[in-house]
Amino acid sequence: MRQLSQRAQAVRPSATLQASQRAKDLQAGGVDVINLGVGQPDFPTPAPIKAATIEAIEQNQVDGYTATPGVLPLRQAVADRLADTQDVHVTANQVVVTTGAKLALYALFQVLIDPGDEVLLPAPYWVSYAEQVKLAGGVPVEVAPTASLKVTPDQLERAVTAKTVAIVLNSPQNPSGVVYTPAELQAIGDWAVQHDLWIVADEIYGELVYDQPTPIPSMLTLGAAIQDHTIVINGVSKTYAMTGWRIGWAVGPADLMATMTRALSHMTGNTAAVSQAAALAALTGDQAPVARMKASFKERLDAVYPLLAALPGFDLPQKPAGAFYLFPDVQAAMAAKHCATTADLVDRILNEAHVAVVAGEAFGLPHHLRISYATDKATLLTAMARLKTFMENE
Repeated sequence: MRQLSQRAQAVRPSATLQASQRAKDLQAGGVDVINLGVGQPDFPTPAPIKAATIEAIEQNQVDGYTATPGVLPLRQAVADRLADTQDVHVTANQVVVTTGAKLALYALFQVLIDPGDEVLLPAPYWVSYAEQVKLAGGVPVEVAPTASLKVTPDQLERAVTAKTVAIVLNSPQNPSGVVYTPAELQAIGDWAVQHDLWIVADEIYGELVYDQPTPIPSMLTLGAAIQDHTIVINGVSKTYAMTGWRIGWAVGPADLMATMTRALSHMTGNTAAVSQAAALAALTGDQAPVARMKASFKERLDAVYPLLAALPGFDLPQKPAGAFYLFPDVQAAMAAKHCATTADLVDRILNEAHVAVVAGEAFGLPHHLRISYATDKATLLTAMARLKTFMENE
């Protein structure tokens, strides 16, 4: 085989997609596998969004190229949504629409990072952050969290170097559902400003929070200095059950967004016009479906959390406050099942209990499992029963 680039060879495949595919392969072979490894809502896209998109198609509004950063009405709708929910005022030229939030992150790292630059990744972190930093020629630097799965400025201070250019902060957090308090965000933001670092704030789960005010404060609300250093990443995938439509966006300083637009003009040209029409309908339409989906997620969390926390070998003392994941420490379960790695335990759970979950190594924290509750309550209860049986069997 001819030579491949070192950066491409250094990239690991997505562990979440791998876990989901393994579950699908077993299901195709007739095995009754419950897939709790997937990170997407199990609801259909709300009907009004689909109806508005069909109308846009029938009126020939989505047949051509659009501006690279997205159509103006959609970028304005993103800005208006920030004003309505966060009292943050940005202009449409501070918004860049991308083919999913994942591409927003990828393109952003391409314009922020030079070879050898370091990016701080507080663990646990989403699987793609580290690999995207590598693809930009950067060096991902993991920062171990406290017992609460959060990081503090003191921990970040021990990790920062002269090569550090950015920190990625995800709240609510994938994979744990942990939500940083406004005071914690303020402290980290002030620390990043002090070091003149970019703050990449992944707020894709920002409206999926439970038992506290929603939406939670964005990094953009924490003062002018922090806002000048912050790029918010968001999209319609989680809030509106629109993962397949592939619409995300970045919001940040206008000059940075202009640079990001130039890069995107050579990557995708523009995001699919039909998906932009759907996203516009989502942001400007009735928000009642969002409230209903959120209520269902909360009901599932309330049902499954105590069952998971009671499983032998599963340590989950703190109930998650957002997203739709649980992230228990399973060191005791590994010992009980004589598993050397979390991946070994994941394999046994899949093959013996027929439940698919994701090993914590992919998120920078070994000895944990990510379990999604983005499936119906009855299926979740069946999965918990299977896990209980698995752990109780010798």
